[in-house]
Amino acid sequence: MSGGAVTTAAQAQADTQRWLERAVIGLNLCPFAKAVHARRQIHYALYLREDDGGLIDAVLDEARALAACSASERDTTLLIAPNTLADFLEFNDLTARAERRLVRGGFEGQFQLASFHPRFQFAGAEPDDITNATNRAPYPTLHLLREDSVSRAVEAFPDAQAVFGRNMQILEQLGAEGWAALDVGPGGAQR
Repeated sequence: MSGGAVTTAAQAQADTQRWLERAVIGLNLCPFAKAVHARRQIHYALYLREDDGGLIDAVLDEARALAACSASERDTTLLIAPNTLADFLEFNDLTARAERRLVRGGFEGQFQLASFHPRFQFAGAEPDDITNATNRAPYPTLHLLREDSVSRAVEAFPDAQAVFGRNMQILEQLGAEGWAALDVGPGGAQR
């Protein structure tokens, strides 16, 4: 991330895929992720610049590209920004601006934007609270989800609201050592 060594596209994608497979799917933090991963419907996009100046434009470009594809070809996009926005609050502010730009760009009702960050912290939570890990990825990541796909997934999983609470319990049981053992940080497989 900014100020450190530049992460390559290949490394960022490999780290993000490992996080998705071991944490998101492996711990079943998102019961909808396994199917789109297995069907190869996740598009990994990279924003490698060391500043965030063009990141919102990249979100809009990815939204247009996602809209141009059928859901069966590309259901969702993860836009990974490994070399910028190390500060979570700055990333959070950018995410809010990106959401507003998606609305102004005509994507309201078509896409949702979820966010993941290595230093994600829920409001009111301590930085080292293990439950923050539900939204922690190796790098700042913006996730474009199709509204239609989210609606279908929620219909198929009737207790979707319970996922958040269940995830908190899973992480509390796993603990910081268990999370660390998953090796889902930057460069994890290379250590």
